[in-house]
Amino acid sequence: MSFQERLKKLRLEKKLTQDDMAKHLGITRQAYGYYESATNQRETDHEATKKLANFFNVSIDYLLENTDNPSPIDKEDEEFKKAISDPDLKRWYSELPNSDEEDLQKLRKMWDIIKNEDK
Repeated sequence: MSFQERLKKLRLEKKLTQDDMAKHLGITRQAYGYYESATNQRETDHEATKKLANFFNVSIDYLLENTDNPSPIDKEDEEFKKAISDPDLKRWYSELPNSDEEDLQKLRKMWDIIKNEDK
């Protein structure tokens, strides 16, 4: 699906007109119409693409056809993925759900001590 098709689909899902979108972006309806046009005589600039992605709560990569996953990557998800790339942390995380409640309580107490150590 092309940028133009994705943009139109997202707009229609929200039951918005091209005029609504143009007002949101601060451009004319005609200028916005070019964004959805099959001939695409006008490309979005960086700021407009960012506004569109934020407005529709999709990733810029989705709009630009780099992925079919519309969900924006959450910064916390990104940090979590980075954290579990450490083999020890990944093993700890995968074993955590199998821990009994007493061990989980101990871990919580230890974590509180670590968090408050510098304060």
